[in-house]
Amino acid sequence: MSERTTSVATWRKILAGIFDFLTVFFIGGYVIGKLTGNLTDDGFKLEGLPAFLLFSLVAIYFVVGRRYLGGTIWQRVLRA
Repeated sequence: MSERTTSVATWRKILAGIFDFLTVFFIGGYVIGKLTGNLTDDGFKLEGLPAFLLFSLVAIYFVVGRRYLGGTIWQRVLRA
């Protein structure tokens, strides 16, 4: 007996990716900004190593979420 897989709507995949990026970027940016003293009145301003850490965190989030955890937060919420 063969199992039939259903495809997920493309808009869900795209929306999940956008929401995941924004979530990790703003939460990670705030936390890294707080730890490194780079918070401003408008949010955070990261340059140099803290900015590199943030972009590394975003990449690691997507790799670990998809490969090892069965999906990222927004992929699970949107069932993508």
